[in-house]
Amino acid sequence: MAGAKLTPSPSEIDPDVKTEVQKTPEPTWVNPSNPLRTMGSFGSDAGQRYQEEYSMDSTNAQVQVEFYVNENTFKERLKLFFIKNQRSSLRIRLFNFSLKILTCALYILRVSLDNPDDFNPNPCAFCRNNTCMNATNSDKINWELIFCVNRRDPVWAIQVSVALISFLETMLITYLSYKGNIWEQIFQISFILEMINTVPFIITIFWPPLRNIFVPVFLNCWLAKGALENMINDFHRAIQRTHSAMFNQVFILICTLLCLVFTGACGIQHLERAGKHLTLFDSFYFCIVTFSTVGYGDVTPQIWPSQLLVVILICVALVVLPLQFEELAYLWMESQKLGGNYSRHRAQTEKHVVLCVSSLKIDLLMDFLNEFYAHPRLQDYYVVILCPTEIDIQVRRILQIPLWSQRVIYLQGSALKDQDLMRAKMDDAEACFILSSRNEVDRTAADHQTILRAWAAKDFAPNCPLYVQILKPENKFHVKFADHVVCEEEFKYAMLALNCVCPATSTLVTLLVHTSRGQEGQMSPEQWQRTYGRCSGNEVYHIRLCDSKFFGEYDGKSFTYASFHAHKKYGVCLIGVKREDNKSILLNPGPRHIMAAADTCYYINITKEENSAFIFKQEEKDNKGLPVTGLYDAPSRLPVHSIIASMGTVAIDLQNPDPPEESSKLTLPTENGAGSRRPSIAPVLEIADSSAILPCDLLSDQSEDETNQSDEEGSVGSDFVKGYPPNSPYIGSSPTLCHLLPQKAPFCCLRLDKGCTHNSFEDAKAYGFKNKLIIVSAETAGNGLYNFIVPLRAYYRPRKELNPIVLLLDYPPDNHFLEAICCFPMVYFMAGTIDNLDNLLQCGIIYADNLVVVDKESTMSAEEDYMADAKTIVNVQTMFRLFPSLSIITELTHPSNMRFMQFRAKDCYSLALSKLEKIERDKGSNLAFMFRLPFAAGRVFSISMLDTLLYQSFVKDYMIAIIRLLLGLDTTPGSGYLCAMKITEEDLWIRTYGRLFQKLCSSSAEIPIGIYRTESHMFSTSEASSVWIKASYLSGSLAVILASASWSLFILPDSYFILSSCPGLCFFVFCLLCSFPPFILPYSLFSLN
Repeated sequence: MAGAKLTPSPSEIDPDVKTEVQKTPEPTWVNPSNPLRTMGSFGSDAGQRYQEEYSMDSTNAQVQVEFYVNENTFKERLKLFFIKNQRSSLRIRLFNFSLKILTCALYILRVSLDNPDDFNPNPCAFCRNNTCMNATNSDKINWELIFCVNRRDPVWAIQVSVALISFLETMLITYLSYKGNIWEQIFQISFILEMINTVPFIITIFWPPLRNIFVPVFLNCWLAKGALENMINDFHRAIQRTHSAMFNQVFILICTLLCLVFTGACGIQHLERAGKHLTLFDSFYFCIVTFSTVGYGDVTPQIWPSQLLVVILICVALVVLPLQFEELAYLWMESQKLGGNYSRHRAQTEKHVVLCVSSLKIDLLMDFLNEFYAHPRLQDYYVVILCPTEIDIQVRRILQIPLWSQRVIYLQGSALKDQDLMRAKMDDAEACFILSSRNEVDRTAADHQTILRAWAAKDFAPNCPLYVQILKPENKFHVKFADHVVCEEEFKYAMLALNCVCPATSTLVTLLVHTSRGQEGQMSPEQWQRTYGRCSGNEVYHIRLCDSKFFGEYDGKSFTYASFHAHKKYGVCLIGVKREDNKSILLNPGPRHIMAAADTCYYINITKEENSAFIFKQEEKDNKGLPVTGLYDAPSRLPVHSIIASMGTVAIDLQNPDPPEESSKLTLPTENGAGSRRPSIAPVLEIADSSAILPCDLLSDQSEDETNQSDEEGSVGSDFVKGYPPNSPYIGSSPTLCHLLPQKAPFCCLRLDKGCTHNSFEDAKAYGFKNKLIIVSAETAGNGLYNFIVPLRAYYRPRKELNPIVLLLDYPPDNHFLEAICCFPMVYFMAGTIDNLDNLLQCGIIYADNLVVVDKESTMSAEEDYMADAKTIVNVQTMFRLFPSLSIITELTHPSNMRFMQFRAKDCYSLALSKLEKIERDKGSNLAFMFRLPFAAGRVFSISMLDTLLYQSFVKDYMIAIIRLLLGLDTTPGSGYLCAMKITEEDLWIRTYGRLFQKLCSSSAEIPIGIYRTESHMFSTSEASSVWIKASYLSGSLAVILASASWSLFILPDSYFILSSCPGLCFFVFCLLCSFPPFILPYSLFSLN
């Protein structure tokens, strides 16, 4: 019997409960017109009655039960109206407060109408009884003037009426508040004051001779103070304002001071009726002067009663006021810890964003503030930090700097509490950034906290854009609803993987996602440092084709044509485009893509087009007197009409620059080996014939022709197939077409250091790999490591160039991870660490080209700041000494520790770069670390450098999508991919970067975006590297350059940039290759992301 209810016994039935038995005990299921349950309406006030009908199983009779009948009594209804109900009690207290203020006003009126000199000496019987006593001391104190006053009948009538109302109200409240102890109610100070100020007036109704007796009505100011405090509390409770302790305490202190001054002024004025006859204003003046400790002495009490009152008031003030100030100081200190509130008025009239973090460190804060406020349109925004921990001392010191104190507000609170979100005014915020604590040992738990914060923010403010940082890729789908999500391990492993095949990819991406004006290193004596600093100002921007001066003239032209000619004419690099009817961004869609007026163009430049001014060549000739600085001081110096960049505005020449005079000095080969004429390069056509797009003769094509491979080349990877990995290690992984094995490899064959029934190999040497190895050292085989393998096995990687991958893990992987990687060719694992030389030799470090050292989760936190990388740095330094030719790519927890990578104590060049870094840091640059040679060469990386990607997405909502396409995390039909092409000495006949751009665009429709080469320097012969990003009037490419003594990277060099000043040295070019059939995949396969 699911619907049966137990019937209470007669002893349990409340005698006050009314019961009504139906005369016709008809079952409820027979007569459906009889409802089983009837309930009263719900209300906000207590005392609502709820009714419910139960069917009794024994008699099938219906009994109606009324609940809360105890609240139906007359006393409970009065208590509900006067005390419990918020609205009615607020009105009652407001009425009571008005009465007390009225009594004080009537007292002041009575004092102003009273003249002690015209006072009748025998106004009442009480004064007549004291006449003889005052006769002997009439020369000192006239007690009649103290105990009797001249009260006019209208004033008396009003005061009696008010006193009667107050008395009845006090008696009623006392009755309703009675809890069993009557003496507790009687001896309350408020009750005593009420009796003193009301009972005498009531007595005068029945005894007229006492109508002029003095009653200290001015003491009602204290009752008014209490009523006002209760009224404010009720008001805050009615509007559900809980954070009002500071306001209440300040209000109480002010009211206390006013009541002390008012009591003192009225008391002294009345007592001085028997003395000097001070006016009420004189008494008020005396109290103000006395409480301010000035004491002029021009107005003083003359008789001892008034003097005694002053002493009592001072003693009371010395006791009461310090207690009030102490409570106020305590609340102030607590409010400083909590951060107070962000007012609703400011939230609605100003723009602010909310930053939610688990713990706030100085590095995280400065990275956010420097990147967020680097954009001009965000200068008027406020940043509200919501953090559950108490503010750090270093953070507090930073926030006290005037630059940040006016724009950053710290609130201590939890994002899981609606009260704290209300304090931060999350519902009015322009955006909410939720960052994970990456220094936690348990990164999964840190992600769980981030997920809950994101859910809480979305629940509280569903219209507020969310920018979420997540650590583990398997947790990403929990926050898929967020507007922008950055998964740390996805980006980290993909970037480390590309660093092995495209050197300095990490540096390239890091400089692109950092906002800079390109002013770093301009005071350096070395040319590469100045160029490198200027290059760091390049960023990705977007504009509609129809609104652009850069690309507007290329409507109806091919993408390749528009990219080349925009670079040649304006110095900008067009890297991608998005159709109006398509949400996907295409990187280098190739010559088949015809530009349309509604297309959105994505380009790389020193600043966006809207902040650029165009200077024509004729105008420049008219202003010969104005000095213009060229981009280079080297022999490859640009003409004077090159870039003029200052304060975010670029002056760009619209004419093609003339070749430099020094160009004729370089002897270039011709077809027959004689002469000085440069070999011709085919022009870039407006609408190219796709059949004419052949692999570039200069550079090796990334998509090999499998049918023309030799037998020797075909033996490498001839049994590989292209397809999608059948097993993804986590939900939300983007499907990518990869090189796969025809059949999954058994788990035993994935173990490098142990033989099995299928093979007997126990080390890397036994396998006899033809290509160099890539070794990855990690603590565990997390799901993020899957993103390291996928870019290295992508379909566009030539089969013959696939490098074997060896995972050197501290702990063996589980079967779930092995199931995900067993389909990839030449992927192995073994248990070991990099501090064990036997493990390194067994995994084939001698045959390796790259060693990637991933930061370990167990060492990310340390008792001393910045010591988390100590073990990693020392182990890498050991391998650097043992294997100097090995390319070691290291991930660190703290970017500041990269100065210890490949450390040489006596290297003068490194010491000079250290001084340069300090200078840039003192200038406030957030890219001061860029001059460190290991970072510039792409040999060291910290994931915290990519935090700016999430911050930059607030202004550029396309940045995450573009970086994911560059790193191969996402694939879009028709979009290109990033690769590095090796250029040798035989290719130097091209000579300049502009001709290289034309060669690649015309032959294989590839867009170069970077050069990486060696540069010699004047100090030591130590190996070093640097990555340069530069803005030029001939943009359109990211240049990365290697030096004989130091590696260096350029982004966006000009057309007259000399490819190599050191013949015999090779370098790499970063390119965006377009995707041709059969690599354009069905859209449905990619729609899963």
